Amino acid sequence: MTSKRHFISENFKVTTWELLLPYFQNCADRSISTLQEFQALLKDLSELESVVSEDLAWRYIRMTCDTANKELEDSYINFVTEIQPNIAPFEDQLNQKIAASNFVNDLSKDQAYFIYFRSIKNAIELFRDANIPLNAEMQTLSQKYGTITGGMSVEINGETLTLQQASNHLKSTDRGMRKMAYETINNRRLENKGELDELFDSLVKLRHTVASNSGFANYRDYMHSALGRFDYSVNDCFSFHEAIENVVVPLCKKIELERKNSLGYSDLMPYDLAVDPLNREPLHPFTDGKDLLEKSIKCFERIDPSFADNLRIMANKGFLDLESRLGKAPGGYNYPLAESGIPFIFMNAAGSLRDVETMVHEGGHAMHSFLSEELELNAFKNVPMEVAEVASMAMELISMEAWDVFFENAEDLKRAKIEQLEGVIATLPWIATIDAFQHWIYTNPQHTKEERTTAWIQIAGKFDAGVCELGLYKNFLANSWQKQLHVYEVPFYYIEYGFAQLGAIAIWRNVLLDKKNGLDGYKKMLSLGYTKAIPELFEAGQIKFDFSAEYVGELFAFVWDELQKLKA
Repeated sequence: MTSKRHFISENFKVTTWELLLPYFQNCADRSISTLQEFQALLKDLSELESVVSEDLAWRYIRMTCDTANKELEDSYINFVTEIQPNIAPFEDQLNQKIAASNFVNDLSKDQAYFIYFRSIKNAIELFRDANIPLNAEMQTLSQKYGTITGGMSVEINGETLTLQQASNHLKSTDRGMRKMAYETINNRRLENKGELDELFDSLVKLRHTVASNSGFANYRDYMHSALGRFDYSVNDCFSFHEAIENVVVPLCKKIELERKNSLGYSDLMPYDLAVDPLNREPLHPFTDGKDLLEKSIKCFERIDPSFADNLRIMANKGFLDLESRLGKAPGGYNYPLAESGIPFIFMNAAGSLRDVETMVHEGGHAMHSFLSEELELNAFKNVPMEVAEVASMAMELISMEAWDVFFENAEDLKRAKIEQLEGVIATLPWIATIDAFQHWIYTNPQHTKEERTTAWIQIAGKFDAGVCELGLYKNFLANSWQKQLHVYEVPFYYIEYGFAQLGAIAIWRNVLLDKKNGLDGYKKMLSLGYTKAIPELFEAGQIKFDFSAEYVGELFAFVWDELQKLKA
């Protein structure tokens, strides 16, 4: 599926800035006198961007797959410190060249180009030469988070485990084991608390400077613009927080009270939140990465055969790294590869239901990449996260119809679906907590570590169901924000999951009502990439871009009804 090059030599590889420079210089020096020449420039730039972005992608992928390999880390750092800073001024120069062209108005009649040019103009407004070295430094610092957390391990029952593997013990029916695992994991996190605090302080300082250089009062406002949030405001985020607090948190309280009663405990503890409420043994949906992949392909085949074909393509190319191991960065991601046209899935599977959720989630992102692959320009595929996360979160829900490939036992299948839907409900308050915390951090950039901890506890309390007894573990709670990699690596990229969860629920509801029509809407939405504004992309998916309390209430009433059907 690798696209054929027309502008860049077929055997060219990104190794040094000096070898890359002539391609950027060619575009910058080119005279444009006709619409055809202008379109040719845009296509050549798209090809150049694809080659460069894929090279960076592979450096990042290889580094996260093996954080202990210094050579791979150096390769990534070389790009962000030696190549990217040299590209940045040319990007600004080329953006200005494009924006100043008389042919912009001609192409802007096509909404895809209008959105593209809107993003270019926004980038011009934000660009400052002084921020180039700061951005490189921030990327280097952010990478350290993965190195630190990827090196974390604990010993349980004589076995050395990653934190992801150790978390499986939180599902144990032995409460003593759960307590020990919970304390072991969180005490291990505390060992790096000081180092991660210092790292974050450095990032906050740099980010505030970047915002100030670009003329913004704070980094929150800067990022709202930098993330291209053209279709909603900062105040809309606060309204969404309020809707979650008023609509979703009460549902979380009901779930936790039900759990407490089912377990028969006088106090529900934080290490009681992952175990089966009827104290049944943990679900084991697969044995290893190979089994996970094979079952995922069967699952996707049942939803749409083309989805399964896409997973097979990725598997045949070796574009999957699924299992957890020491020295591997935490988390999971789907990384689009602009030139290959085939994405890469990275995750840390340890044999749990959560891993199935992660696999279908990242698989949803992968289907998005495949469905939007034929779009003309690379920029048309740079989908806003509010839409990208609909692709993944909707797949989590849509795929439940075929989860019997993971759970042959009917009771296990029902358990898995209940856990999934309760997870959907529990996720929204955490999203609001992380987003509200970041609003506080960056509108109070001079805060101390102690003030940050106080703010975190206060904000977390606002979205807490109030059932779980946290008093004995205040030190763990005070530190719990550090486990969210987005706060370090991709600041402010989090509320998108909340907006997308609403879209995902609406897509799922459509599929349950009419599978063919619902899936057609889902695929149509994804195939459009970023050629329409967010509300219109949602509309193409036959859903609404709406996060009012009324709409949140409507969708979560539907989820609650489906959950009660499973529990009946």
